[in-house]
Amino acid sequence: MFFRIQSIYLILTSITSGIFSFIFPFHTYNGVDIMLTEKYDYLFLFSSSTLISLISLFYYKNRKTQFILCRINILLNLVLIVLFLYRSYTIYIEKGIGLILPVIIIIFLVLANKAIKKDEDLIKSVDRLR
Repeated sequence: MFFRIQSIYLILTSITSGIFSFIFPFHTYNGVDIMLTEKYDYLFLFSSSTLISLISLFYYKNRKTQFILCRINILLNLVLIVLFLYRSYTIYIEKGIGLILPVIIIIFLVLANKAIKKDEDLIKSVDRLR
């Protein structure tokens, strides 16, 4: 069912990783803004994050799979953060607002995981009463 709060969080995650990552610059190197389309590893990781968010959105009947997909997506965004930090410390660059996007995505995914866990606990408590 798409009317649950975790569905909203997953939609916000896919919007953030799919649309906002193309709008905001990630770095500024010698006065030139570096966008997502210029770095293929960023592009692959952000598009994978978007795809996993959309897939987990449609697994609303199987909450355990949805929970696992959200965890995988969190790990993927942690890889993005590590990659951003590595690049920002090895090359002298000015950081852009796009570097914050994986943190925002992780926050949405953690909130979605909490809501999925809450639904799963509610279903288990109802099953106990039967």
